[in-house]
Amino acid sequence: MVVRLSFCLAAFAAVTAFVTPAPASAQKFQPGSPYICPNNDSTGLDCYLDAVTHLYTMCRHVKGIEIIEFGHAKAQEGVNGAKSDYCVEKQKINITRPYQAALREATPWRESIESLQTLQQFWLGAMVSLRWQAGEAPDLYEDRVNRIYDELSYKIESVRLGLNTAPDGKGAVAAAPRGKAAPAAKPKAKPN
Repeated sequence: MVVRLSFCLAAFAAVTAFVTPAPASAQKFQPGSPYICPNNDSTGLDCYLDAVTHLYTMCRHVKGIEIIEFGHAKAQEGVNGAKSDYCVEKQKINITRPYQAALREATPWRESIESLQTLQQFWLGAMVSLRWQAGEAPDLYEDRVNRIYDELSYKIESVRLGLNTAPDGKGAVAAAPRGKAAPAAKPKAKPN
């Protein structure tokens, strides 16, 4: 009877261990399609930082085709801008998983979290601003959409730089204020 009970308990434990999912923090980032982050998908953060530039470029190319086809002024008239509008909406959905994974991976680094959030907001604004603005000269439009790459590079480097510092709470202890010496520790009394 005792053997049957222990066998049943062992079988139950094996089944529940097999069926119970791992906690979210232990799950490794599973990259989606190489379509989203084709150059670097080893971690969620790497995928996100790759996807930001890649997905912007994809929609920029779609918008460029519309401009070639219809001209700057008419690229948004009627259904002419439907392809680029769809591209923007699709890429907003595609970037969600890598962005969430990047936030999870950067959790101990508050500055990196803030930099990721800033990068995401900038990226969303850049995607919307791919539209030609009425009265804008073609060369000014090209300059405006090309300058986005410089800003993206700067913001991506800001995220990476934040990750090279110590996580919150650990680095703050090591850095003492300048000009003031840290108070000396009191020596412990020796037992007799």
